[in-house]
Amino acid sequence: MNSWLSVPPDSDFTIYNFPFGVYQMDQQKPRLASILGNHIIDLAAMNALGFFHDLHITEEVFENRYLNDFIALGKSVTNKVRQILIETFSNSDSGLAVNSEYRQLIIKSYDDVQMLMPVKVGNYTDFYSSIQHATNVGSMFRDPKNALMPNYRHIPIGYHGRASSITVSGASFHRPKGQTKAADAELPVFGPTKQLDFELEMAFITGKSTQLGDSVSTTDAEDYIFGMVLFNDWSARDIQTWEYVPLGPFLAKNFCSTISPWVVTIEALNPFRVKGEEQVPAVLPYLQFSGNKNIDINLTVEIETASGHVKQISQSNYKYMYWNMNQQLAHHTVNGCNIEVGDMYASGTISGNDETAYGSMLELTWRGSKPIQMPDGTERKFINDNDTVIMRGFAVNGDMRVGFGEARAKVLPAI
Repeated sequence: MNSWLSVPPDSDFTIYNFPFGVYQMDQQKPRLASILGNHIIDLAAMNALGFFHDLHITEEVFENRYLNDFIALGKSVTNKVRQILIETFSNSDSGLAVNSEYRQLIIKSYDDVQMLMPVKVGNYTDFYSSIQHATNVGSMFRDPKNALMPNYRHIPIGYHGRASSITVSGASFHRPKGQTKAADAELPVFGPTKQLDFELEMAFITGKSTQLGDSVSTTDAEDYIFGMVLFNDWSARDIQTWEYVPLGPFLAKNFCSTISPWVVTIEALNPFRVKGEEQVPAVLPYLQFSGNKNIDINLTVEIETASGHVKQISQSNYKYMYWNMNQQLAHHTVNGCNIEVGDMYASGTISGNDETAYGSMLELTWRGSKPIQMPDGTERKFINDNDTVIMRGFAVNGDMRVGFGEARAKVLPAI
Protein backbone atom coordinates (compact mmCIF):
# COMPACT_ATOMS: atom_id res chain seq x y z
CA MET A 1 0.00 0.00 0.00
CA ASN A 2 1.04 3.59 -0.64
CA SER A 3 -0.28 6.93 0.61
CA TRP A 4 -0.99 10.16 -1.25
CA LEU A 5 0.62 11.87 1.75
CA SER A 6 4.44 11.93 1.76
CA VAL A 7 6.04 9.30 4.01
CA PRO A 8 9.84 8.94 4.35
CA PRO A 9 11.00 5.47 3.23
CA ASP A 10 12.50 4.66 6.66
CA SER A 11 9.52 5.95 8.66
CA ASP A 12 8.13 3.86 11.51
CA PHE A 13 4.72 5.34 10.85
CA THR A 14 3.69 3.91 7.50
CA ILE A 15 0.30 3.21 5.94
CA TYR A 16 0.50 -0.24 7.61
CA ASN A 17 0.74 1.19 11.12
CA PHE A 18 -1.57 4.02 12.28
CA PRO A 19 -0.86 3.83 16.03
CA PHE A 20 -2.79 5.90 18.55
CA GLY A 21 -1.60 8.65 20.88
CA VAL A 22 -2.49 11.95 22.54
CA TYR A 23 -1.08 15.31 21.49
CA GLN A 24 -1.28 18.93 22.57
CA MET A 25 -0.67 22.03 20.45
CA ASP A 26 0.17 25.35 22.08
CA GLN A 27 -2.17 25.78 25.07
CA GLN A 28 -5.09 23.93 23.49
CA LYS A 29 -6.75 20.94 25.11
CA PRO A 30 -5.22 17.50 24.48
CA ARG A 31 -6.70 15.50 21.60
CA LEU A 32 -6.41 11.95 20.32
CA ALA A 33 -4.29 11.43 17.24
CA SER A 34 -2.65 9.00 14.90
CA ILE A 35 0.45 9.54 12.76
CA LEU A 36 1.58 8.89 9.19
CA GLY A 37 5.18 9.72 8.36
CA ASN A 38 5.83 13.08 10.02
CA HIS A 39 2.18 14.10 9.93
CA ILE A 40 -0.01 14.15 13.03
CA ILE A 41 -3.61 13.18 12.26
CA ASP A 42 -6.18 14.82 14.52
CA LEU A 43 -8.84 12.18 15.18
CA ALA A 44 -11.17 14.65 16.90
CA ALA A 45 -11.20 16.78 13.75
CA MET A 46 -11.81 13.73 11.56
CA ASN A 47 -14.73 12.72 13.76
CA ALA A 48 -16.21 16.24 13.66
CA LEU A 49 -15.99 16.23 9.86
CA GLY A 50 -17.87 12.95 9.64
CA PHE A 51 -15.14 10.45 8.73
CA PHE A 52 -16.26 8.17 11.59
CA HIS A 53 -19.96 9.01 11.27
CA ASP A 54 -21.16 5.40 11.11
CA LEU A 55 -19.36 4.54 14.36
CA HIS A 56 -21.34 7.08 16.44
CA ILE A 57 -18.39 8.09 18.64
CA THR A 58 -18.97 11.14 20.87
CA GLU A 59 -16.60 14.10 20.62
CA GLU A 60 -15.60 13.63 24.28
CA VAL A 61 -13.86 10.37 23.38
CA PHE A 62 -11.49 12.12 20.96
CA GLU A 63 -11.15 15.42 22.85
CA ASN A 64 -9.54 13.61 25.73
CA ARG A 65 -6.38 13.57 27.84
CA TYR A 66 -5.99 9.78 27.51
CA LEU A 67 -6.79 6.94 25.13
CA ASN A 68 -8.61 4.91 27.80
CA ASP A 69 -12.16 5.85 26.81
CA PHE A 70 -11.37 5.22 23.14
CA ILE A 71 -9.78 1.83 23.90
CA ALA A 72 -12.79 0.89 26.04
CA LEU A 73 -15.06 1.18 22.97
CA GLY A 74 -13.72 -2.23 21.99
CA LYS A 75 -11.84 -3.59 19.01
CA SER A 76 -14.95 -3.66 16.83
CA VAL A 77 -14.75 0.15 16.94
CA THR A 78 -11.03 0.91 17.31
CA ASN A 79 -10.04 -1.48 14.52
CA LYS A 80 -12.65 0.14 12.29
CA VAL A 81 -11.16 3.57 13.02
CA ARG A 82 -7.75 2.27 12.00
CA GLN A 83 -9.22 0.72 8.84
CA ILE A 84 -10.87 4.04 7.92
CA LEU A 85 -7.48 5.74 8.36
CA ILE A 86 -5.82 3.21 6.06
CA GLU A 87 -8.53 3.65 3.41
CA THR A 88 -8.61 7.45 3.68
CA PHE A 89 -4.87 7.94 3.37
CA SER A 90 -4.29 5.31 0.70
CA ASN A 91 -7.10 6.51 -1.60
CA SER A 92 -6.02 9.54 -3.66
CA ASP A 93 -9.70 10.23 -4.40
CA SER A 94 -10.77 10.34 -0.74
CA GLY A 95 -12.49 13.41 0.62
CA LEU A 96 -9.43 14.34 2.63
CA ALA A 97 -7.06 13.99 -0.32
CA VAL A 98 -9.04 16.37 -2.50
CA ASN A 99 -10.20 18.88 0.14
CA SER A 100 -7.47 21.33 1.23
CA GLU A 101 -9.64 22.84 3.99
CA TYR A 102 -10.12 19.40 5.54
CA ARG A 103 -6.38 18.74 5.36
CA GLN A 104 -5.62 21.99 7.17
CA LEU A 105 -7.96 21.06 10.01
CA ILE A 106 -6.86 17.42 10.33
CA ILE A 107 -3.15 17.23 9.47
CA LYS A 108 -0.52 18.84 11.72
CA SER A 109 3.26 18.83 11.59
CA TYR A 110 4.96 16.57 14.14
CA ASP A 111 7.39 19.39 14.95
CA ASP A 112 4.54 21.66 16.07
CA VAL A 113 3.00 19.38 18.71
CA GLN A 114 3.81 17.92 22.10
CA MET A 115 3.14 14.23 22.66
CA LEU A 116 1.61 13.29 26.02
CA MET A 117 1.23 10.09 28.02
CA PRO A 118 -1.05 7.98 25.83
CA VAL A 119 -2.92 6.14 28.58
CA LYS A 120 -3.87 6.60 32.20
CA VAL A 121 -2.06 3.63 33.74
CA GLY A 122 -4.05 2.27 36.66
CA ASN A 123 -1.98 -0.83 37.28
CA TYR A 124 1.52 -1.80 36.16
CA THR A 125 3.21 -5.21 36.17
CA ASP A 126 6.79 -5.97 35.16
CA PHE A 127 7.70 -9.48 33.99
CA TYR A 128 11.07 -11.23 33.77
CA SER A 129 10.54 -13.10 30.54
CA SER A 130 13.83 -13.14 28.60
CA ILE A 131 15.65 -16.34 29.50
CA GLN A 132 18.93 -14.94 28.20
CA HIS A 133 18.67 -11.99 30.57
CA ALA A 134 17.70 -14.19 33.51
CA THR A 135 20.64 -16.49 32.77
CA ASN A 136 23.09 -13.58 32.58
CA VAL A 137 21.93 -12.09 35.87
CA GLY A 138 21.89 -15.49 37.58
CA SER A 139 25.41 -16.20 36.35
CA MET A 140 26.60 -12.84 37.62
CA PHE A 141 25.14 -13.02 41.11
CA ARG A 142 24.92 -16.78 41.68
CA ASP A 143 26.42 -20.00 40.33
CA PRO A 144 26.59 -19.92 36.48
CA LYS A 145 25.80 -23.66 36.47
CA ASN A 146 22.52 -22.92 38.26
CA ALA A 147 21.80 -19.47 36.89
CA LEU A 148 18.04 -19.91 36.61
CA MET A 149 15.86 -20.28 39.67
CA PRO A 150 13.93 -23.60 39.79
CA ASN A 151 10.62 -21.92 38.90
CA TYR A 152 11.82 -19.96 35.86
CA ARG A 153 10.87 -22.46 33.15
CA HIS A 154 7.48 -23.15 34.79
CA ILE A 155 5.91 -19.70 35.40
CA PRO A 156 6.23 -16.20 33.95
CA ILE A 157 7.92 -14.38 36.84
CA GLY A 158 6.65 -10.86 37.54
CA TYR A 159 6.07 -8.20 40.17
CA HIS A 160 3.64 -5.31 40.63
CA GLY A 161 5.37 -1.97 39.99
CA ARG A 162 4.55 1.70 40.40
CA ALA A 163 2.14 3.11 37.80
CA SER A 164 2.41 6.78 38.86
CA SER A 165 6.06 7.17 37.85
CA ILE A 166 5.68 5.94 34.27
CA THR A 167 6.53 8.90 32.00
CA VAL A 168 6.37 9.60 28.28
CA SER A 169 9.37 9.95 25.97
CA GLY A 170 11.14 13.29 26.33
CA ALA A 171 10.59 13.66 30.08
CA SER A 172 13.81 14.01 32.09
CA PHE A 173 14.28 12.80 35.67
CA HIS A 174 16.75 13.28 38.50
CA ARG A 175 19.16 10.58 39.59
CA PRO A 176 17.46 8.67 42.41
CA LYS A 177 18.80 8.42 45.96
CA GLY A 178 18.54 5.60 48.44
CA GLN A 179 20.38 3.16 50.67
CA THR A 180 23.31 1.15 49.34
CA LYS A 181 25.75 -1.19 51.05
CA ALA A 182 29.16 -2.17 49.73
CA ALA A 183 30.04 -5.86 50.00
CA ASP A 184 32.86 -5.12 52.44
CA ALA A 185 30.94 -2.53 54.49
CA GLU A 186 29.33 -3.20 57.86
CA LEU A 187 26.52 -0.67 57.48
CA PRO A 188 24.60 0.90 54.58
CA VAL A 189 24.97 4.52 53.46
CA PHE A 190 22.52 6.97 51.88
CA GLY A 191 23.09 8.90 48.67
CA PRO A 192 22.59 9.02 44.90
CA THR A 193 22.82 5.72 43.06
CA LYS A 194 26.21 5.04 41.47
CA GLN A 195 24.85 2.27 39.27
CA LEU A 196 21.99 3.80 37.29
CA ASP A 197 20.90 1.43 34.52
CA PHE A 198 18.33 1.13 31.76
CA GLU A 199 16.37 -2.00 30.88
CA LEU A 200 15.33 -2.50 27.27
CA GLU A 201 11.72 -3.68 27.40
CA MET A 202 8.39 -3.52 25.64
CA ALA A 203 4.97 -3.35 27.24
CA PHE A 204 1.45 -4.30 26.25
CA ILE A 205 -1.70 -2.44 27.27
CA THR A 206 -5.00 -4.15 28.05
CA GLY A 207 -8.15 -2.95 26.32
CA LYS A 208 -10.84 -4.87 28.21
CA SER A 209 -11.64 -5.22 31.89
CA THR A 210 -12.47 -8.36 33.82
CA GLN A 211 -14.26 -8.99 37.09
CA LEU A 212 -12.50 -10.18 40.22
CA GLY A 213 -12.36 -13.97 39.95
CA ASP A 214 -12.22 -14.10 36.15
CA SER A 215 -9.30 -15.63 34.24
CA VAL A 216 -8.10 -14.96 30.69
CA SER A 217 -6.89 -17.95 28.68
CA THR A 218 -3.93 -17.94 26.29
CA THR A 219 -6.48 -18.47 23.50
CA ASP A 220 -8.46 -15.35 24.40
CA ALA A 221 -5.57 -13.16 25.52
CA GLU A 222 -5.24 -11.18 22.30
CA ASP A 223 -8.89 -10.11 22.60
CA TYR A 224 -7.80 -8.29 25.77
CA ILE A 225 -4.55 -6.78 24.45
CA PHE A 226 -4.98 -3.45 22.66
CA GLY A 227 -1.40 -2.62 21.69
CA MET A 228 2.22 -2.12 22.64
CA VAL A 229 4.80 0.57 23.49
CA LEU A 230 8.55 0.70 24.03
CA PHE A 231 9.42 0.60 27.72
CA ASN A 232 12.58 1.63 29.60
CA ASP A 233 12.52 0.18 33.11
CA TRP A 234 15.10 2.47 34.74
CA SER A 235 16.92 0.68 37.57
CA ALA A 236 19.32 1.62 40.36
CA ARG A 237 21.42 -1.53 40.67
CA ASP A 238 23.22 -0.74 43.92
CA ILE A 239 19.96 0.19 45.65
CA GLN A 240 18.38 -2.96 44.22
CA THR A 241 21.17 -5.22 45.48
CA TRP A 242 20.66 -4.07 49.07
CA GLU A 243 16.85 -4.00 49.15
CA TYR A 244 15.56 -6.82 46.94
CA VAL A 245 15.76 -9.67 49.50
CA PRO A 246 13.19 -10.85 50.49
CA LEU A 247 10.41 -8.98 48.62
CA GLY A 248 12.06 -7.91 45.36
CA PRO A 249 12.39 -4.49 43.64
CA PHE A 250 11.15 -1.37 45.42
CA LEU A 251 12.96 2.01 45.38
CA ALA A 252 15.40 0.72 42.79
CA LYS A 253 12.61 0.62 40.21
CA ASN A 254 9.80 3.00 41.15
CA PHE A 255 11.49 6.38 40.54
CA CYS A 256 10.89 6.47 36.76
CA SER A 257 10.00 4.38 33.72
CA THR A 258 9.92 5.77 30.16
CA ILE A 259 7.54 4.74 27.38
CA SER A 260 7.12 5.71 23.73
CA PRO A 261 4.11 7.97 23.03
CA TRP A 262 2.44 5.88 20.31
CA VAL A 263 0.47 2.72 21.07
CA VAL A 264 0.91 0.32 18.14
CA THR A 265 -2.06 -2.03 17.85
CA ILE A 266 -1.68 -5.78 18.01
CA GLU A 267 -3.41 -5.97 14.63
CA ALA A 268 -0.66 -3.85 13.04
CA LEU A 269 1.94 -6.24 14.50
CA ASN A 270 0.30 -9.49 13.35
CA PRO A 271 2.27 -9.69 10.06
CA PHE A 272 5.49 -9.98 12.09
CA ARG A 273 4.56 -13.03 14.17
CA VAL A 274 7.26 -15.69 14.59
CA LYS A 275 7.74 -18.88 16.52
CA GLY A 276 9.18 -18.52 20.00
CA GLU A 277 11.84 -20.50 21.79
CA GLU A 278 10.95 -24.09 22.64
CA GLN A 279 9.78 -24.29 26.22
CA VAL A 280 11.36 -27.21 28.08
CA PRO A 281 9.97 -28.80 30.16
CA ALA A 282 6.43 -28.57 28.80
CA VAL A 283 4.37 -25.93 30.60
CA LEU A 284 1.19 -26.64 32.52
CA PRO A 285 -2.05 -26.75 30.47
CA TYR A 286 -3.22 -23.22 31.31
CA LEU A 287 0.02 -21.82 29.81
CA GLN A 288 -0.08 -23.88 26.63
CA PHE A 289 -0.92 -22.14 23.35
CA SER A 290 -0.99 -22.72 19.61
CA GLY A 291 0.39 -20.66 16.73
CA ASN A 292 3.18 -18.09 16.55
CA LYS A 293 2.91 -15.74 19.50
CA ASN A 294 6.33 -14.06 19.50
CA ILE A 295 6.84 -10.91 17.41
CA ASP A 296 9.92 -9.99 15.37
CA ILE A 297 10.61 -6.40 16.51
CA ASN A 298 14.11 -4.97 16.08
CA LEU A 299 15.21 -3.01 19.15
CA THR A 300 18.15 -0.65 19.65
CA VAL A 301 19.58 1.41 22.50
CA GLU A 302 21.74 4.51 22.14
CA ILE A 303 23.49 6.72 24.68
CA GLU A 304 23.80 10.42 23.88
CA THR A 305 26.40 12.15 26.06
CA ALA A 306 26.18 15.69 27.41
CA SER A 307 28.56 16.73 24.61
CA GLY A 308 26.12 15.44 21.99
CA HIS A 309 28.05 12.31 20.98
CA VAL A 310 25.83 9.29 20.26
CA LYS A 311 26.70 5.60 20.36
CA GLN A 312 24.49 2.59 19.75
CA ILE A 313 25.28 0.08 22.48
CA SER A 314 22.66 -2.64 22.02
CA GLN A 315 20.75 -4.27 19.19
CA SER A 316 18.21 -6.82 20.39
CA ASN A 317 14.81 -8.20 19.37
CA TYR A 318 11.47 -8.79 21.05
CA LYS A 319 11.32 -12.27 19.50
CA TYR A 320 13.84 -13.45 22.13
CA MET A 321 11.10 -13.59 24.77
CA TYR A 322 10.81 -16.99 26.48
CA TRP A 323 7.32 -16.23 27.82
CA ASN A 324 4.95 -14.54 25.34
CA MET A 325 2.19 -11.99 26.03
CA ASN A 326 -0.57 -14.58 25.92
CA GLN A 327 1.14 -16.62 28.62
CA GLN A 328 1.90 -13.55 30.71
CA LEU A 329 -1.73 -12.42 30.76
CA ALA A 330 -3.04 -15.94 31.34
CA HIS A 331 -0.72 -16.41 34.31
CA HIS A 332 -1.46 -12.93 35.67
CA THR A 333 -5.20 -13.69 35.80
CA VAL A 334 -5.21 -17.41 36.58
CA ASN A 335 -5.75 -16.68 40.27
CA GLY A 336 -8.72 -14.40 39.54
CA CYS A 337 -6.80 -11.11 39.49
CA ASN A 338 -8.97 -8.56 37.67
CA ILE A 339 -7.54 -6.34 34.94
CA GLU A 340 -8.58 -2.89 33.72
CA VAL A 341 -8.47 -0.85 30.52
CA GLY A 342 -5.12 0.92 30.32
CA ASP A 343 -3.19 -1.49 32.54
CA MET A 344 0.43 -1.84 31.45
CA TYR A 345 2.51 -5.04 31.43
CA ALA A 346 6.23 -4.74 30.73
CA SER A 347 8.18 -7.63 29.27
CA GLY A 348 11.25 -7.56 31.44
CA THR A 349 14.71 -6.88 30.01
CA ILE A 350 15.07 -8.29 26.48
CA SER A 351 18.48 -9.84 25.80
CA GLY A 352 19.76 -12.04 23.00
CA ASN A 353 22.49 -14.69 23.12
CA ASP A 354 25.13 -12.39 21.63
CA GLU A 355 26.63 -9.81 24.00
CA THR A 356 25.78 -7.02 21.53
CA ALA A 357 22.12 -7.93 22.10
CA TYR A 358 22.14 -7.54 25.88
CA GLY A 359 19.39 -5.24 27.15
CA SER A 360 21.01 -3.53 30.14
CA MET A 361 24.29 -1.91 31.20
CA LEU A 362 24.52 -4.55 33.93
CA GLU A 363 24.99 -7.15 31.20
CA LEU A 364 26.74 -5.05 28.53
CA THR A 365 29.53 -4.05 30.95
CA TRP A 366 29.20 -7.25 33.00
CA ARG A 367 28.56 -5.41 36.25
CA GLY A 368 31.02 -2.67 35.34
CA SER A 369 34.00 -4.92 34.63
CA LYS A 370 33.93 -4.19 30.84
CA PRO A 371 33.36 -0.44 30.40
CA ILE A 372 31.91 0.86 27.13
CA GLN A 373 34.11 3.39 25.33
CA MET A 374 32.20 6.45 24.11
CA PRO A 375 32.99 8.60 21.03
CA ASP A 376 33.95 11.61 23.19
CA GLY A 377 36.72 9.66 24.96
CA THR A 378 34.73 8.90 28.12
CA GLU A 379 33.62 5.45 29.25
CA ARG A 380 30.46 4.04 30.76
CA LYS A 381 30.07 1.34 33.37
CA PHE A 382 26.56 2.59 34.08
CA ILE A 383 24.61 5.72 33.05
CA ASN A 384 26.13 9.13 33.89
CA ASP A 385 24.40 12.38 34.78
CA ASN A 386 23.27 14.31 31.69
CA ASP A 387 23.30 11.15 29.54
CA THR A 388 20.24 10.60 27.35
CA VAL A 389 19.16 7.00 26.67
CA ILE A 390 17.23 6.48 23.44
CA MET A 391 15.36 3.25 22.63
CA ARG A 392 13.86 2.51 19.22
CA GLY A 393 11.87 -0.38 17.80
CA PHE A 394 10.49 -1.42 14.42
CA ALA A 395 9.31 -4.53 12.57
CA VAL A 396 9.88 -5.29 8.88
CA ASN A 397 8.30 -7.91 6.62
CA GLY A 398 8.97 -7.36 2.92
CA ASP A 399 7.67 -3.89 2.02
CA MET A 400 5.82 -3.56 5.33
CA ARG A 401 7.40 -1.56 8.14
CA VAL A 402 5.70 -0.83 11.46
CA GLY A 403 7.56 1.00 14.22
CA PHE A 404 7.23 2.68 17.58
CA GLY A 405 9.35 5.80 17.25
CA GLU A 406 11.49 6.27 20.30
CA ALA A 407 11.52 6.26 24.10
CA ARG A 408 13.98 8.95 25.13
CA ALA A 409 14.91 10.28 28.58
CA LYS A 410 17.73 12.41 30.02
CA VAL A 411 19.24 11.81 33.45
CA LEU A 412 19.63 14.98 35.52
CA PRO A 413 21.87 15.21 38.61
CA ALA A 414 20.40 14.20 41.96
CA ILE A 415 18.69 16.89 44.01
